[in-house]
Amino acid sequence: MFSSLMPQRKEFYELMAAHSERVVAGANATLRLMNGLGQGTEDIPVLVAEVNMNEQSGDKIKAELIALLHRSFTTPINRDQIHTLTIELDQVLNALQDVANAVGMYNIAESTAEAREMASLGADACMRLNRAVIALPDKQRKEETMGLCKEIDAIESQADRVQRKAITNLFGGSCTLWTALKMREFYALQEEVLDRCEDAAKTIEEILIENS
Repeated sequence: MFSSLMPQRKEFYELMAAHSERVVAGANATLRLMNGLGQGTEDIPVLVAEVNMNEQSGDKIKAELIALLHRSFTTPINRDQIHTLTIELDQVLNALQDVANAVGMYNIAESTAEAREMASLGADACMRLNRAVIALPDKQRKEETMGLCKEIDAIESQADRVQRKAITNLFGGSCTLWTALKMREFYALQEEVLDRCEDAAKTIEEILIENS
């Protein structure tokens, strides 16, 4: 019975890696969604459903991870940090789901160059987040992992600049007030994806510092 309370270190890391892989899949589907809007090259409802499916899959992994935490006597790293990172990965998926579902709710028939760029930045940040989570158990890869976290921070800053430019363009008089308002909200949802990636990256940095 006691051995059942002491799971192998790899169980936690494998679940976190699987969770971050759902994040990448959701981000890639969101990018295809943004690139396909108005082009007639993608089945938009199918892509929205794909993002939702990855979010639901991530929810199952999150529940499994939290259950493992509750029944484990020991953890490979601080249990609060495992819980925090798990919740933050979940929040990235939730933010991606919000973006995908907003396409229908806001009746967005075409994307903009800025929306496509922000989706691309989101996918890049999620890919680096996945790589950082995968490298987390290997202390020999600490510098590489730290570098990935710093890259995520830089990507988030770039997305901030894109968002500001996009909002400035919206209120430049080239579109209706309604369009400007709904797209401003849509860009905010896209920026939330990057913000949540940055939160997760900061938690990974804290884990690396405490376990160095």
